[in-house]
Parts: sequence; structure tokens; C-alpha cells
Amino acid sequence: MNNFEDKLHRLEELTDTIKQSDISLEDALKAFEEGIKLANGMEKELDNIESKIQILMNEPEVSSEEAEDSPKSSTTAKKTSAKKAAKNEPILDLFNGSTEVNGTRNA
Repeated sequence: MNNFEDKLHRLEELTDTIKQSDISLEDALKAFEEGIKLANGMEKELDNIESKIQILMNEPEVSSEEAEDSPKSSTTAKKTSAKKAAKNEPILDLFNGSTEVNGTRNA
């Protein structure tokens, strides 16, 4: 499976398979093992995506020492913050612990 959507679809199929009332214990266990491996791989992919998003969303911040030494850098940082506030840009916190439905992610 090459993309995340295909993996998610397969995981949904495995879930439906396990929920069947006429499935044997051995088949359910095989489906469960495949699902766990798939879910762990998908979680790693999500973590990588989250890291990339955080890198893209975070601008380098000016340290307090640099801000004291250089009034220009402080002014630039304030202007950048003001521009973002003026644009009403959303703050992306896509993967915080409060959004987890099934508790599979470690906080």
C-alpha cells in the first residue's frame, strides 16, 4: 500500500472483518495483528507529517537576549505578529491530545 488513504481503507476493512460474528478466532487474531502493524506505521507517518507542519508553521523566534540587544529584531518580530493577527491566521494544533478519539496516541 502506497498512500495513507489506502492504508486507512485497509484498516477499516480489517475492523469490519474482526466485527463479524462468524469469524474464527485465528482469523480475527490475524486481522488484529495486521491492523496493529498498519496502525503503528500510520502513526509514524502522522508524526512525520506533524513535524513537517510544525516546521512550516513556526518562524524562528527571537530570544529575549537578542531582543534586548537589537531593538530592530524586536520591532520585526512585533510586526510579524501583528501581521498574523491582522490576517486572523488560524493556529494549527492538529495533533493535540484532546482531539484523540480512541486513545491510541501517547501524550
